[in-house]
Amino acid sequence: MEKKENSGAKLRIVDTLRVSVTDRCNLRCVYCMPEDGLPLIPHKEILSFEEIVRIVNVGVLLGIRKVRITGGEPLVRRNICQLVHMLAGIKEIKDLSMTTNGTLLPRFAHELKSAGLGRITVSLDTLRRERYQRITRRDMFGDVLEGIQAAKKQDLSPLKINVVVVKGINEDEILDFAELAAADDIEVRFIERMPLLERGDLSQCGWPGKEMVPSRVVQQIIEEKFGPLVPVESDLAIPGPAKLFQIPGHAGKIGFISPMTEAFCSSCTRMRLTAEGKLRPCLVEELEFDLKGPLREGRSDEELKRIFSEAIARKPYQEVACFSMIQKRMSQIGG
Repeated sequence: MEKKENSGAKLRIVDTLRVSVTDRCNLRCVYCMPEDGLPLIPHKEILSFEEIVRIVNVGVLLGIRKVRITGGEPLVRRNICQLVHMLAGIKEIKDLSMTTNGTLLPRFAHELKSAGLGRITVSLDTLRRERYQRITRRDMFGDVLEGIQAAKKQDLSPLKINVVVVKGINEDEILDFAELAAADDIEVRFIERMPLLERGDLSQCGWPGKEMVPSRVVQQIIEEKFGPLVPVESDLAIPGPAKLFQIPGHAGKIGFISPMTEAFCSSCTRMRLTAEGKLRPCLVEELEFDLKGPLREGRSDEELKRIFSEAIARKPYQEVACFSMIQKRMSQIGG
């Protein structure tokens, strides 16, 4: 798959920074992490809150306006609400959000809202307790449901639930999730499975694998139950990857993120900051730019800005991601 990089003469528009605050998680989902034996980043190598805020402030100079806190599981990071408060104090950041597995939201939802968090996305691939336990290797399904209600109570909205649909695992729950969105005024987003763990020879970039369920199939199943979904126009200058629909006669919404069948690489406006301080222009490429080293060496903001600018300039132009290139797990990159 031929790809091009920005020449650097004109920086690509990038307005979103996904900040991983830890590679640790309190779940052990079968598609993400082994049950044990996964080497973890030493604590001293993980960015401090002050270092994260400084990097975000540098990003702001280059157009970053949206920050999403990720992990691992971000709520296992000690004093995470302090970081939320620090980031919320950056006036240029217009959208501060977090992706979480939801298990710790009953404890943290109120404090997160008070600290300045705007909204929450919960990653949840099943609504069945036994299946949840098989997938996550933990019995915390009740905590997630309680956490979703706690987030709603605190108006961490729009509250979104991300569902990766996998053939043979949870495609029989598509309507269950659609009904949850319809009944509970939640935005459920169905995501095509990306082959992030395959290490074999892929016949082409973006090869989906036999377990991927196309978004068009998911939409057809939902529309057979609820009727034609009503498209929702984005009010963003640069729309995100999700195509959003209203469920007829209900407040809930359905979104589709289709990296395999409707690739959005060419319009991607996101960068990723790993927990160990590497700036990553593309999810599925191993190209990373070290910010922690220069930061801890006492380099100036101008020098950090130069590195950040180079990373944006090297963000690849391509029509579809080549997933065979990725060597790290999502817990090590930041979701």
